[in-house]
Amino acid sequence: MDHPQIERVMLTGYPNMVSQPEHCGIDAMGDEILVGDDVIELNGEIILKSNLEDYLTEYCGAEFKTAE
Repeated sequence: MDHPQIERVMLTGYPNMVSQPEHCGIDAMGDEILVGDDVIELNGEIILKSNLEDYLTEYCGAEFKTAE
């Protein structure tokens, strides 16, 4: 006799444990944009908020410094 959970899996298969969020595109840095992500539009480019500093440094020549 198998464990009840094993029997359920044998009959119904494994449940989808992780639902996949809807994909909205790719940002200027090549990262996937998902529904609900914070994005910035700058000069016609879509950038994830989490990639903004990297974008400004790489494409705009910005330098981030600490005030002294």
